[in-house]
Amino acid sequence: GNGERYGENYELPNATAYNETCAAIANVYWNHRMFLLHGDSKYIDILEKILYNGLLSGIGLDGKSFFYTNAMQITNGFKHPDIEFTRSGWFECSCCPTNLVRLIPSIPGYVYAKKGSDLFVNLFVSGKASFSLNDQQVQIIQKNNYPWEGKLLFEIDPAQPNRFTLRIRIPGWAQNKAMPSSLYRFTDQSFAQTTIRVNGEPSVYTVENGYALISRTWKKGDQLEMDLPMEIRKVKADDNLAEDIGKLALQRGPLMYCSEWTDNAGLTHNLLLPEETKLRPVYVPELLNGVTVLKGELPAVKVENNQQISTKKQEFTAIPYYSWANRGQGEMQLWFPSVIRDISFITK
Repeated sequence: GNGERYGENYELPNATAYNETCAAIANVYWNHRMFLLHGDSKYIDILEKILYNGLLSGIGLDGKSFFYTNAMQITNGFKHPDIEFTRSGWFECSCCPTNLVRLIPSIPGYVYAKKGSDLFVNLFVSGKASFSLNDQQVQIIQKNNYPWEGKLLFEIDPAQPNRFTLRIRIPGWAQNKAMPSSLYRFTDQSFAQTTIRVNGEPSVYTVENGYALISRTWKKGDQLEMDLPMEIRKVKADDNLAEDIGKLALQRGPLMYCSEWTDNAGLTHNLLLPEETKLRPVYVPELLNGVTVLKGELPAVKVENNQQISTKKQEFTAIPYYSWANRGQGEMQLWFPSVIRDISFITK
């Protein structure tokens, strides 16, 4: 926050990083322009991760409260000038609220792109869109429950039979890539495959720059179904990122998950996430406007007499990161220690 500037390489502190909402928005703009220049899905992978996480967290579920800095860790008793414990209704410098007001209505413009007779499907958002391809009108209707479910339906409705190529993005997270760089990686290899069917029949497709290519003469009433594997993945950071050595984060689909005090016995900083932990997704329609949470059991650490360490399994719930700080003020954690390295992170 000192000068709103970059620190050293790999300097990404969870509690005090200045993850400004405006910077996330600028990152969306940048990656969209890089995609338009190169046609590579890796830029949309980053754009999508920003949209669903560090950008969307910048606005409350009430639609009128805002974060400037989007912390990744809140611990009782620890304060810092750059930490926001709750969202604010306004700021003296109001760039974040006004930038969000500008960005959110522009999202339809990021869903599709076209080049010649190729139509790029970048984001999975229910709705209708119309295009001119080969000088003919084509309408596409998306029907899905993304990002909670990976089953996607596309209804292709050309004015008359039209041969063109659908380039549908296969997200990096569905191809064992937590991020299109070495900064973050999944802890294990998934063998789940993305499947595509056209009019109910399995489709063999090639992949180019992260896009599945489906070339055919499309006719009115054609349907394409795509099934993305929505597994719960654990994420590790590059070892150069000292703040996150020995820690894991949780991801399902494009969403990163965190724990909040209200779901986890009042604390989050005392939770461990062993790499072998099994979690399950549960959709809770009445929670936070309807979210899929991750549930399981985690060891909670307790320190007595400043030296006696014990752990006890307790019920654990993780919520999508974007939805935190909508139920009052308390602890929050995004990166979880996988083992006990020291007791400094436990309240005495």
